[in-house]
Amino acid sequence: MVQPAWIPPIAFGALILFLLSWVFPIGAGLAKDTSAFPRWWGAADVALAFVLAIAALGIPALVRGRVNEGVEEAAYRAYRVLTHGIMAVGVLVMLAGDRITWANCATGFRSRTCLGLYIRPWWIAAIRAHGIARA
Repeated sequence: MVQPAWIPPIAFGALILFLLSWVFPIGAGLAKDTSAFPRWWGAADVALAFVLAIAALGIPALVRGRVNEGVEEAAYRAYRVLTHGIMAVGVLVMLAGDRITWANCATGFRSRTCLGLYIRPWWIAAIRAHGIARA
C-alpha cells in the first residue's frame, strides 16, 4: 500500500506541535504566580492542545491499515526507551518537588504524555516511507 507523500510532513508537523505544546505546562509549573502571565497564555494553551488533539485523531485516520508488525515492534522499542523518561520524571518530582507548582502543570503533562504514547504506532507508520516498516 503506497502512502501519499503529504502524510509524513503532517506527522512531523504534529510532532512539532506536540513539542511546542510542552512549553505551556513547563512555564506554568515553573511560575510562582500564573496571574502574571499574559491573558492570551491560557487561550493559546487550550487552542494548541485542541489542534494537537485533532492531529492526534487525524494521524490514525490517515494511516489506518498501515500499522504492521514492523511498526508495532518499533513502537514497542520506543515505549521501552520512553519508560526511562517516565522514571526520570519521578526523580525530578523527588528532587525538585517543592520548586515546581505541580497543580499548575500536572494535568497538561499527563494529557500530552498520554496523547503522545497513544498515537505512537500510527505516527511511526506515518513517517515511514510508503508505509513499509523496516525489518
